[in-house]
Amino acid sequence: MTAAEHPVVPRQSTPPEEGDGRPPETRRHLIRRRLITATIIVLLIGVPAGYLLISAGQSRRSGQDKAAEAAAQGLRAGWPSRMLRRIFEVPIPGYATEVQYYETNNWKASRMYAQFRTTSAGLDRFLTDVGTGRAALEAGKVTIGARDTKIAGWYFGDGVSWAGTTHTNEDPRPTQDITVDMTDPMSPVVYVVSAATP
Repeated sequence: MTAAEHPVVPRQSTPPEEGDGRPPETRRHLIRRRLITATIIVLLIGVPAGYLLISAGQSRRSGQDKAAEAAAQGLRAGWPSRMLRRIFEVPIPGYATEVQYYETNNWKASRMYAQFRTTSAGLDRFLTDVGTGRAALEAGKVTIGARDTKIAGWYFGDGVSWAGTTHTNEDPRPTQDITVDMTDPMSPVVYVVSAATP
C-alpha cells in the first residue's frame, strides 16, 4: 500500500466530556480542594512567620530603647516608678517638686539617685518613712561620696547649709545616704543615694 492509500489523519484531541476520565464537576471539586489546601498551607506558614518578624522588630526596638536609657548619664526630670521607689525604699513625698532620678545597675550593687524639693513637713515625713528622723541629720555634713556625686552630677559646695545622715539596713534591704540643702528650712532640697547589693 502506498502513502496515498493511507492518508495521514491528524491526531484528534479527546472530546471535552472525556478529559482525564473524570466528569467536569469532579475536576472543579478537585481544583477547589487543592486551592483550599494551598491557602491553608500559606496561612499555617505565613501567619506565624509574619508574627515572628513583627515580634523580632518590636523586641529589637525595645532593646534599643533600654540600651539608650541605660546609656543616659545623670539625673533626668520625672518621678521614678512606684516599683523603683519601693525597691530602693525612697518614699518621695507626694507633693514634692523638681523631682529627678537616675538608676544604675552592675554586678556589685544597684543604686538609685534621687533629688527633690519638699516642705519642712515633707522632709519629716520622708525621713520617718525611710526609718530615721530629723534628729539624725548632722549639720554641715555631706554623706554622699565623691563617686556618687560625680555620677549624679551634683555639687555640694560651700555657702549652703548642708545636713546629712546615712540610714543603714540589713541586706538585702538598701542603705540610703541622705544629704539635705537646709538653706531654706521651709523648702529643703533632698539628695539621696540608695544602694542595694544583690
